[in-house]
Amino acid sequence: RMDPPTAYIFPEAFDRIVVVKGPQSVLNGPGNSAATVRFESQPPAFDGRHWQALGSALTATAGRTDLVGDVAAGTPEVYARLNATRAEASDYTDGRGNDVHASYERWSTKLAAGWRPSPGSLVEVSGALSDGHAAYADRLMDGAKFERSNLGIRAEHAFTGSLLRKLEAQAYYNYVDHVMDNYSLRTFAPSMMMPNRSASNPDRRTTGARVALELGADRGPSVTLGVDYQQNRHRNRSTMNETMMPYESMARVADARFEQAGVFGEAQLPAGEHTRVIAGARADRWQARDERSVVSTGMMGTAPNPTAGVERDRTLLGGFGRVEHDLAQGGTTVYAGLGHVERFPDYWELVSTSRESTTSLSAFLTKPERTTQLDMGLVHRAGDLQLSVSGFANRIGDYILIQSDFRKGMRLASVSRNVDARTLGAEADAQLAVGSHLKLTGTVAFTRGHNITDGGALAQMPPLELRFGADYGRGRWRTGFLLRHVAAQDRVAVNQGNVVGQDIGASPSFTVVSVNATVELPQGLLLTAGIDNLLDRNYAEHLSRAGSMLSGYVQTTRVNEPGRTLWLKLGMDLR
Repeated sequence: RMDPPTAYIFPEAFDRIVVVKGPQSVLNGPGNSAATVRFESQPPAFDGRHWQALGSALTATAGRTDLVGDVAAGTPEVYARLNATRAEASDYTDGRGNDVHASYERWSTKLAAGWRPSPGSLVEVSGALSDGHAAYADRLMDGAKFERSNLGIRAEHAFTGSLLRKLEAQAYYNYVDHVMDNYSLRTFAPSMMMPNRSASNPDRRTTGARVALELGADRGPSVTLGVDYQQNRHRNRSTMNETMMPYESMARVADARFEQAGVFGEAQLPAGEHTRVIAGARADRWQARDERSVVSTGMMGTAPNPTAGVERDRTLLGGFGRVEHDLAQGGTTVYAGLGHVERFPDYWELVSTSRESTTSLSAFLTKPERTTQLDMGLVHRAGDLQLSVSGFANRIGDYILIQSDFRKGMRLASVSRNVDARTLGAEADAQLAVGSHLKLTGTVAFTRGHNITDGGALAQMPPLELRFGADYGRGRWRTGFLLRHVAAQDRVAVNQGNVVGQDIGASPSFTVVSVNATVELPQGLLLTAGIDNLLDRNYAEHLSRAGSMLSGYVQTTRVNEPGRTLWLKLGMDLR
């Protein structure tokens, strides 16, 4: 599950998940945030056969099953590809044996057809459907529906013998229909906030396009230039009494519209035999309109929206520069970069239900964030040792802080407010081959944040984390061991955070041990079995939500993670 709920997606349907840390790329709009996740699907390549298939089936404790299938057929010129996933699970038990309200089911299908009219050219059309439901242990409602549909088309062409290397274009349409309710996935129990069966049914329609071209000569400088556009239209309908006034019979009411148009450029410039300079910039024109006539004031009350019909227009700028240098002895690269990015507030920060500002019933005028960040690091890939070390430090102007239980007169409210903040962090990852059969891995990650405006800790900062792993293989067999230790976190800002969650309080440390074993079978089959949380520890992540009071379940301070979990997975690769 991902929060906010309308971001519910299925990463199994993609070949690569690319994480871009920091404001060090300008090619991935329109989010243009300080951290970008990009999902990519690569066209199949046929080498000596006209079909290929990938698949896996997993079964685990708590009734969990995961099925993934990917089949492609075609020739070097034309192809069709079908990807399908299905996953479900029942409630799990934590390390103390208490049931956690966390059952779910989800499925997705994606069909793509492509044509390569010439070498280096591709035209692909695709469509996807998905749905699911998820029970939540941390809130008054569950996700009863996550229906999603997608249509897309993309084209690319590589040029030879000219400064124009490549041209790419794509367009897409997404629609999400989401339902939250307090009765379909749990035993209905009246409460002060929701005395009757209640439901909320937001939807979102997204359309967008992107065009980019790459210029450059062989072994020389290269430049990528492009434009992108995206529009989001949000609507909602809800009921506080599903029995008497079912939401299905209500008309959908528009509550917000967002539009973004951007232009970007990025250049890679050789600066000697071992040095490269990468730099880029982008500008985004954002427009947003508040289409709500009323806003919620809590306890089922409403009031006229003070920003009804207000339109906002902002031009946001971003850019970065990074230097990479390969050390003379080979295998080692050092880099340093400086970037700046401006991020427009999203739907959940501006118009989410009951979201206010400190001085108004509406948070629609919340300012954009402005982040300036320094990154530096080292990457070593040679011999038996692979090592990467990175660090960052930034200053965030007008950081968008979500704060619950903010006192406004005689009542408490959830507000969006801007503060100045800074964060810094470091991460080191190492892999060491010991002989031909044993590989050792280790990771340490640290992040620290400070709220400059309030003079204290910045909320929702993960604690220090250490991981140590060992993998031993001989012949067709491999065994693995993973130890994960998370330190206690006492730098907190209770009731402050972001749209995902707020700090609850200090959290204790914990250590979790997991083991697995794998055997390679004939016909491209791979069988893996494992035990997660081998010692059945009872623990919760610091970045967790508070446990909600649910009929038939034990309420906990945080939502505890699963106890000992046994799993078995069979994978197939026929390529």
